[in-house]
Amino acid sequence: MTFPLYQVDAFTDTAFAGNPAAVVLIDQPVDAQWMGRVAAEMNLSETAFVEPRETGVYGLRWFTPRVEVDLCGHATLAAAHVLWETGVEATELHFETRSGRLTAVRRGQWIEMNFPADPSKAIVVPHELEPALRVKPMHVRRGRDDMLVELESADAVRQVHPNFNKLAALADVRGIIVTAASDDDRYDFISRFFAPAAGIDEDPVTGSAHCTLGAYWAQKLRDDDLVGYQASPRGGVVRVRLDGDRVRLSGQAVTVLRGELTA
Repeated sequence: MTFPLYQVDAFTDTAFAGNPAAVVLIDQPVDAQWMGRVAAEMNLSETAFVEPRETGVYGLRWFTPRVEVDLCGHATLAAAHVLWETGVEATELHFETRSGRLTAVRRGQWIEMNFPADPSKAIVVPHELEPALRVKPMHVRRGRDDMLVELESADAVRQVHPNFNKLAALADVRGIIVTAASDDDRYDFISRFFAPAAGIDEDPVTGSAHCTLGAYWAQKLRDDDLVGYQASPRGGVVRVRLDGDRVRLSGQAVTVLRGELTA
């Protein structure tokens, strides 16, 4: 068996920035263990496996090098980008996933995805958190999968240097979002995302984290239309629009590699 394989930089309009994802187009069911091994071979934060179901509808699964995940924004963006780039004519794509049906539509040079919003709730600060992040949090909240930590400034977010072993030991959490109001007029907030327990010390740009960030900053800034910048070394821009219990995440993408998976 051979399958088309792509590598796409997501949430950027420039190659070698944003968040790279591998996209594998499969035309038949394949074993989850095999998908996990492919993802480990790709060694990117996510590898997406896309299988056609019916016109405009696709099965979609996401794997880190270590685990399968329930929701991934940048690999969904990458998958939609690849499908349209390879000639799919549907104006709206529907993906059947572990988080239900997700949709993607083209808006000029941007792709808008419809994801479930993930409002967070205030929690008691875990005593392990401050020594793990090596910074004092202002506010700590918990969404469905991730912990959201607001810091005092955008510069504090950029300067975070966590102890990843201690972060990985935090119980029952996929990842840690650190965020602050932006000090750049182009953006409303900035963030970074750490998920060492899932095999990703720092994710370059995390679409799914913006399901939590969007709900948080929309309430805090009293604005449902926001622009976030994820301040990883690669960096990336995510447009966020809160829509009831859903959130519209928009980004751009660039294909950097096309090949064939032969194993």
